Amino acid sequence: MTLTLPDGREVRPGKVLCIGKNYVAHAIEMGGTGTDDPVAFLKPSTALIPDGGEIVIPRQSADVHHEVELVAVMGEGGKEIPEADALAHVAAYAVGLDMTARDLQSDAKKGGKPWSVAKGFDTFAPLGALVPASEVSDPQAIEVALEIDGEVRQKGSTGLMIYSVARIVSFLSSVFTLEPGDLIYTGTPEGVGPVHPGETLVATATGLPSLTVTVRAAD
Repeated sequence: MTLTLPDGREVRPGKVLCIGKNYVAHAIEMGGTGTDDPVAFLKPSTALIPDGGEIVIPRQSADVHHEVELVAVMGEGGKEIPEADALAHVAAYAVGLDMTARDLQSDAKKGGKPWSVAKGFDTFAPLGALVPASEVSDPQAIEVALEIDGEVRQKGSTGLMIYSVARIVSFLSSVFTLEPGDLIYTGTPEGVGPVHPGETLVATATGLPSLTVTVRAAD
């Protein structure tokens, strides 16, 4: 999947970086609490699908969940980026979904294994259209929400994040060299739950284009 950044550059996301347990209420509903540093994991870029795409429930899972999130798109790379400078490295924002095979994730947690399989299936990272960062006055003042067939399932404010977008960018750059086109899914509010074939999901975020995807079972 190729993205066009606000300055016209076309990039293929090299990394899809995700943050877990970034809202207190969601951390509690998942049976945990906040941590000293952000909980980070990665998805393959093959998990990305655009607005209008289809989420495919894999045969390996009977319990795929939705997680609506604000996504930051890197425009300028870097390593060890100071938190005070971090937002200047963000080119755009979008709304996205971090789809999760919850049953596989639960098994992985019990066995002390990574979440890569539970998070990384094809179509498990829907991404909406990009809006230039210059048009987002405050990424910590955005309402994100998810509706399934017209019913609100998730709703929350990025102002309730444990770690701000700037803190997340700075932290991730202390571990990974960030590159233009890298995507950062910044965490989900409470209300996660299962999706089923035939459903239509609409993810929204204040000031950003909505993201609509449908769900089907694997062939």
